[in-house]
Amino acid sequence: MHTPIRCALFALLTFCANAAAAEEHLATDILREIIAQNTAPSGGNDLRPTVASLEARLRAAGFGDTDISIIYSGEKLPNLVVRYRSPAPTRRPLLMMAHLDVVEALPEDWTKDPFKLIEDDGYYYGRGTTDNKAGAAMLVANFIRLKQEGYRPDRDLIVMLTADEETTGNGAIRLANEHKDLIDAEFALNTDGGAVFERDGRAAAFVMQTAEKVYVSYRLEATDPGGHSSVPRADSAISRIARTLVGLHEHRFPIDLNETTRRFFEIGLPTLEPETADVIVDVLSGVPDAEVSTRLDALPYFNALLRTTCIATQISGGHAENAIPQTATAVINCRVLPQMPEAAVDAVIEGLASPNGVTVTKIFPYLASPPSPMTPSVVGPVTAVAQEFWPGIAVMPEMSTGATDGLYVRNSGIPVYAVSAIAEDPADIRAHGKDERIRIDAFERATEYWYRLVKLLSGPGSL
Repeated sequence: MHTPIRCALFALLTFCANAAAAEEHLATDILREIIAQNTAPSGGNDLRPTVASLEARLRAAGFGDTDISIIYSGEKLPNLVVRYRSPAPTRRPLLMMAHLDVVEALPEDWTKDPFKLIEDDGYYYGRGTTDNKAGAAMLVANFIRLKQEGYRPDRDLIVMLTADEETTGNGAIRLANEHKDLIDAEFALNTDGGAVFERDGRAAAFVMQTAEKVYVSYRLEATDPGGHSSVPRADSAISRIARTLVGLHEHRFPIDLNETTRRFFEIGLPTLEPETADVIVDVLSGVPDAEVSTRLDALPYFNALLRTTCIATQISGGHAENAIPQTATAVINCRVLPQMPEAAVDAVIEGLASPNGVTVTKIFPYLASPPSPMTPSVVGPVTAVAQEFWPGIAVMPEMSTGATDGLYVRNSGIPVYAVSAIAEDPADIRAHGKDERIRIDAFERATEYWYRLVKLLSGPGSL
């Protein structure tokens, strides 16, 4: 015979299980809807239908005019900000981030329709399933779930969904600089970064992105009066650009660990293959740069974590097959360690170009993005919930070698921590690639992870 207490407990557990299941269904419905909306260049980079559909769902759940803001960063680029208001806030707001635009996906290159959520063999396929429409679906679904539950947070909760992260980042730039009152927060959690890395089918590490490299690009140009190619001179514009690019290829910026990368390697060292571990041990031990640089060349990802990198990404020159080129140009893209001064990178590029008579113009400016501190009030809850879902998992801070909207939010003074919580095999990451996909159980678990984490961060004792 069941006692009243046991019956009440059973009813509560059943309700929680049903609520979580309903949430998974809602998150999938939202993901299906926004994957079907082509927000890549072939879709006209038009985010208006996507934002309108999400806004309609939020309004139906009870969010009103004072809770929803839409800021345009272009004619077809609405950025959506939604605020879940606390009835009695005692702490500064918590900001959550995702983006709705995606990179191009050509149907002829894929084995499935990239703009349709297709379930196959335990995965959801579609452009944006990992980068980053899954994040947007999780955030919106959880906001609706919290609203339906009548949740009363002790701080305002804010969701920021941007329209142009994959291109200019102007949405995040405008929000962080011109409309900061809409997103100002104690800190931000970003769905566009971090992961649960798996090895041999088992969760090996929970990665929390706390830093990003700084994106900066330069245009190199060499000019010449030109002439007939049958009477070449000793040098040409193309030759001078070529020598500069060879010099860039051979240049190695110094190894420089910051707090994030040092802890990343210290915590992750036991998970590395022996040969890789040997290199990292030498780096952590301070073995001279020259002795480890050659070995790091064979480890591009770890090399990119340890130093500033620059690479030529575009090149052009000449105007006719039978003419001495009058102009040659190249574009260099650099990913700079956040602790490296802008002037130091400029000096290297100028030093390589100037002796060859090549001019340098910065075409994408350096925008500092200081690493977010390992604050216990953030790291503690992130770790606690991670270990509930993946018992015993190590939580590792990470510096992204790429860049997200977190760059602009950090630059505005709001620390950003990317914790997508999506489990994936590092050898099978398909973001920006063919047949992008997310494992269904990983999507569902990440949705529930975010729900639990937000409640822990906005209402003590709510777990």
